[in-house]
Amino acid sequence: MIKLFKLKDQKRQDAANSSGNAPAKKQSAGELRLHKDISELNLPKSTIISFPNGEDDLMNFEISIRPDEGYYQGGRFVFTFQVSPSYPHEPPKVKCKTKVYHPNIDLEGNVCLNILREDWKPVLNINTVIYGLILLFMQPNYEDPLNLDAAAVLRDNPRLFASNVRRAMAGGYVGEVHFPRCI
Repeated sequence: MIKLFKLKDQKRQDAANSSGNAPAKKQSAGELRLHKDISELNLPKSTIISFPNGEDDLMNFEISIRPDEGYYQGGRFVFTFQVSPSYPHEPPKVKCKTKVYHPNIDLEGNVCLNILREDWKPVLNINTVIYGLILLFMQPNYEDPLNLDAAAVLRDNPRLFASNVRRAMAGGYVGEVHFPRCI
């Protein structure tokens, strides 16, 4: 039986070589599922997907979000997605490239979104993750923070939080931390 598979693979390889083409790279189940997810994306106008390594590398891409309401309205925030070959059984790894004053995103770009951790299920998809990120900007959550200072300010003084967000997005300091301009 094993010899039969080897023989079949050899014939496929010989056919590809005789036509002058390199043998096609076999896609993993994760790549196939990701290709399906990306082809079915339903993004709002304020969100853009890009492939910095070219469209041949679907497993690594970026999402740019421009919230059109809430504290972060008018800002531009870029997230990197690294998708494992075992996707959808593992969630994608998501990092925020834009330094942001946010209770659920730390200064290193780690994102606190429950569906990227304990609530991930294989039935979820990239579209779900992107809408989760958009929701974080519309409704920051001080109850599950990565940036404890921002969470405390949001909880105790929402007006000061709004002022801090505007200052950070304009390229200013919040406390002793400088944020690059993202408006």
